[in-house]
Amino acid sequence: MPEIEQHIERINNKLLHLLKQHQVLQKENDKLKQDLKKLQTESDSKSVQINQLQQQAEILKLSKNEMGEADKKIFEKRLTGYIKEIDRCITLLNE
Repeated sequence: MPEIEQHIERINNKLLHLLKQHQVLQKENDKLKQDLKKLQTESDSKSVQINQLQQQAEILKLSKNEMGEADKKIFEKRLTGYIKEIDRCITLLNE
C-alpha cells in the first residue's frame, strides 16, 4: 500500500508543478498579448504620421513647383478623391 501512496504523491506533485507552469505561461501570454496590442497601436499611429508627412511633402513640392507631370497627376487624382469623399460625407449628413 505505501507504494501506491508514494506513486499518488509523485503524480500529485507533478500535477502541481504543471499547474504552476501553466499559470506562469498564462501570465507571460497575457503580457505578450498586451505588448502586441501596444505595438500595433504604435504602428498604426506611425503609419498615420508617415501618411501625413508624405502629404505635407507633396504640398510643399507643389507650392514650389517642384513636381513633375507624373507627380502632379497623382496629386490631382488624390485631391479629386478627397473632394469626392467630402461630397459623399456632405450628402450623408444632409440625409
